[in-house]
Amino acid sequence: MKILFTLALVFGSLSFLHAQVAQTGKISGTLLDSVTAKPIAYATAALQQEAKLITGTTTEASGHFALTNISLGRYQLVLSFVGYKSKKIAITVSVEKPEIQLNNLLLTPDTKILSGVTVTGQKALVEDKGDRLVYNAEKDISNAGGTAADVLRKVPTLTVDLDGNVQMRGNSNLRVLVNGKPSAMMARNLADALRQMPANVIKSVEVITSPGAKYDAEGSAGVINIITKKGLQGFNGSTNITLGNYNRSVGTNLNLKKKKIGLTLSANGYQYRNQWENQSTRTTLLNNTPVNILKQSGQADNTGTGGYGEMSFDYDPDSLSRINFSANVWGGNFPNNSILFNRLTNPAGQELQAFRNDRRFRNPYGNGQLDLGYTKNFKKPEQEFAFLTQFSRMPDNYFYNTDSYSMTEQLTYRQHSSNYSRNKEYTVQIDYTHPFTLKSKRDTANIKWEIGAKGIRRDIGSEYRVEEALDEAGELILNPSLSNDFNYQQQVTSGYTSLRLDTKRKWSANLGARLEHTNIKGDFVTNQTKIKNQYTNIIPSFTVSKSVKTQTFKFSYTQRLQRPLIWYLNPWLNASDTLNVNTGNPYLQPEINHAPEIGYNLNTKKGLSLNTALYWRFTDNAIEYLTTVNANGVSLSKPQNIATRQSYGLNINLSGQPNKNWNLNGGGDFRFVDLRSTALNQRNNGFIWNLNFNSTYKLPKEYSIQANGNFGSGWVSLQGTNSGYYWYGLAGKREFWDKKASLTLGLNNPFKRAIRQTGKQESSTFISDYSSVYVNRSVRLTFEWRFGQMNTSGGKQTKKINNDDKGGR
Repeated sequence: MKILFTLALVFGSLSFLHAQVAQTGKISGTLLDSVTAKPIAYATAALQQEAKLITGTTTEASGHFALTNISLGRYQLVLSFVGYKSKKIAITVSVEKPEIQLNNLLLTPDTKILSGVTVTGQKALVEDKGDRLVYNAEKDISNAGGTAADVLRKVPTLTVDLDGNVQMRGNSNLRVLVNGKPSAMMARNLADALRQMPANVIKSVEVITSPGAKYDAEGSAGVINIITKKGLQGFNGSTNITLGNYNRSVGTNLNLKKKKIGLTLSANGYQYRNQWENQSTRTTLLNNTPVNILKQSGQADNTGTGGYGEMSFDYDPDSLSRINFSANVWGGNFPNNSILFNRLTNPAGQELQAFRNDRRFRNPYGNGQLDLGYTKNFKKPEQEFAFLTQFSRMPDNYFYNTDSYSMTEQLTYRQHSSNYSRNKEYTVQIDYTHPFTLKSKRDTANIKWEIGAKGIRRDIGSEYRVEEALDEAGELILNPSLSNDFNYQQQVTSGYTSLRLDTKRKWSANLGARLEHTNIKGDFVTNQTKIKNQYTNIIPSFTVSKSVKTQTFKFSYTQRLQRPLIWYLNPWLNASDTLNVNTGNPYLQPEINHAPEIGYNLNTKKGLSLNTALYWRFTDNAIEYLTTVNANGVSLSKPQNIATRQSYGLNINLSGQPNKNWNLNGGGDFRFVDLRSTALNQRNNGFIWNLNFNSTYKLPKEYSIQANGNFGSGWVSLQGTNSGYYWYGLAGKREFWDKKASLTLGLNNPFKRAIRQTGKQESSTFISDYSSVYVNRSVRLTFEWRFGQMNTSGGKQTKKINNDDKGGR
């Protein structure tokens, strides 16, 4: 405690050294229900001057709000929320009194039934919240009927390639949360999960590039938090139906909220079509001399089907406490059937092998998750205690049959493989937040102290078998060298503490540290091989910022830890393409990422927002998929720890509203990437860029139109490079039935059937060139209907476990 108090005094001293005459002010307060005295969350606090909107914000779960960087002058503060009578307060911000504190402001419930809401402007698509960027997906009409991958393509700092793989500033090792909690679906295979999550359920996406100590250390690139839509108070719901050539879905949700209880039910079913073609040429090398040449061409057209449902129940025993329980389940089957033609020759062109692989691959998956928690708020704003628990179970199975035919259509080889894998996870977490204030004659510092502890246990297993036969009539025989039983346990115990300081002189600082201990045990049951490892990491984080009128300058540094995902650890061999085998690596070590960043933000009175960041990322023991090829022309790809990965970059995002009907935002990320491995004697580097834009215009008679695009130069890995890509879309929306229903037509890449990407890979054992064609010209039509009574009362925010760390998955 003495150390924490000393840290607080140090931060306070720093702010006093920079004290100067205030040129801007701050308005803050707490909004309460006049009848129940409960905090009103998500209410609007708008600051006006001569009937013109200057700035605004929404209240937190505690009812607290704060408007900063306010120029000196006279204003009118307007407080409003659905179901309440608006309140107007005259305020003067002066040199003598730059900070206005308005505590316990009361709003009176409006007894009239809400019949409609008039929107006079649009919420910005991209907002800068200081420690995160927020993309308001529900305000983007082109998302209707799409997938989560379509949504993430438009988020600043993120890039999504044509396969659906996500990177944050060039790094794919990141954590994806759903409503602030982990999702096993997102951890098993992120690209597949994003394609299978309907965009209709997404409210917003938060991007956190420098997470603080409260976040688990996992995710070397940063954290992505997908926020799904929540119902208002009373009873209401919605249903949506999407028809299209590549996306189809149907979903509904129901919300009931009374004085002390809340119940939410939702269910969705969906289909996603994936169509591609590819060609490749690979030369096997032995002592830098060509041994053989493999040419392959393949094609696939598959449709995956799945669904999910969720139930959540909240009970408020009193005005300051909440007990919450939720359960959700995902499930489906994602096939990946394909036809692959193979021709292997020697360097002189003489044919060694020529055959066709018919592959039938299916991945029935599922996930069930239970959350139970208790949250206690205190009369002092922002003081909070939370006790949270979570259990999840994810069976994740893979099956394939591969039949090989000669060029005369004779069946020459059969292979059947099964992989039954599972992952059980148990989590317990405790958090406490305590605010206090330090004052002097020259400055005032508001300090928030956070402390907590967490324990995670993961039990993972994989039983895989491969059976082979040399002809159609032959009996399938187990291949022991390709079969095994694997058990894996991981325990992560962690604790953290952090101090956040905000001064009246516009200085802000956040200092924290997280201690994590990881214990790993692995057991290959069949061949009686065991692995054991443990390590302890101290993860520091530090952010300091200074606001000057409409500008904010920020510097941050944090470390991040990337434990291997279950996708990387699973030793099952996927040999469905008999000449290209993929497997996991249970011996992987974690990677540690150092992330300093300098940021600048500008918000003008006219609504223009500029967010920029200069950053450097240095990763030691980085994890990369590496490929080796043997003398027979068979490749083996698996993740390995290479030496280092570095990137130097500049990120820019610009957004604004030229008028109340027009929203514009766009940006770019420009970085130099350098990867090297001393052990493999390899190095690769290159300059990479990505650009995106989004424009929405609201027309008369409830029509809206939108255009968006994403363009990238490709990417760099240790063994190769890929060419650039692009993705663009057009959409139109019509609202009707008093804005309770809408019809949206969306087009993706309408002017070309498919996009072609090329790439090359090379190492001491091979040189490879390949090209892939992704068919993605699509059209979809979405109907949405919202029903029920739209009234509300203040409520408390439900807290749930936030496993950014998913190293065992």
